[in-house]
Amino acid sequence: MSSAYIIANVVVTNPTQYEDYKKWSTEAMKAHGAEVCVRGGKVEVLEGDWSPERIVILKFPSVEAAKKFSASPEYSKARAAREGAAIMRMIVVEGL
Repeated sequence: MSSAYIIANVVVTNPTQYEDYKKWSTEAMKAHGAEVCVRGGKVEVLEGDWSPERIVILKFPSVEAAKKFSASPEYSKARAAREGAAIMRMIVVEGL
């Protein structure tokens, strides 16, 4: 079984409200055994015209586990807290 990564590019539009999202998303990550690889570190573009703002990378044991996290009641609570506070672009990628 190969691992999987959720990769998100987040544009935070309301930093104060976004703190609630971070709190609830952290709880969801813990509940689903996500390994946090990157969470909002400094970004430097090396090639191309991509201008990401806040990058988050989470590792899961499988694509199914990542999808289960994304669809979970715990993460739904975080998603609701994020409404109006950020623009989220999120993908899941199969890893090695």
